[in-house]
Amino acid sequence: MSHIKLTQVLIHNNPANFDTPLIFDISFECISPIKEELEWKVVYVGSADSEKNDQLLDSILLDPVSVGTYQFVFEVDPPDSSRIPKDDLLGVTVVFLICAYKGRDFIRLGYYVSNSYCDQELIDVGLSINYH
Repeated sequence: MSHIKLTQVLIHNNPANFDTPLIFDISFECISPIKEELEWKVVYVGSADSEKNDQLLDSILLDPVSVGTYQFVFEVDPPDSSRIPKDDLLGVTVVFLICAYKGRDFIRLGYYVSNSYCDQELIDVGLSINYH
């Protein structure tokens, strides 16, 4: 049985522009006391081809928690586009919300992210470059 039960995760700014922070509202229940810190982190997958393009967007440590319910807002900076291969800037990728205890992940939620142009002219130019 797990000591932590994730009860809800809300993403505040969905959809959002690529260059805006990601904001998660996280709620969880602690079933039995946790004696050491919990590490929460958000990881952006920059390319399916290699983990070297993954970006840790931010991490926070929560003090040991006692039995009860908890809620916090976790705002992280957007990924650094210069660290993403050009061929992987547009399209579908994943953002992971992870919770670890003593350095071991025990919660890992994945969210699909679809990056595309907002401007129709850029969409049309992108399609003509990629498919003709």
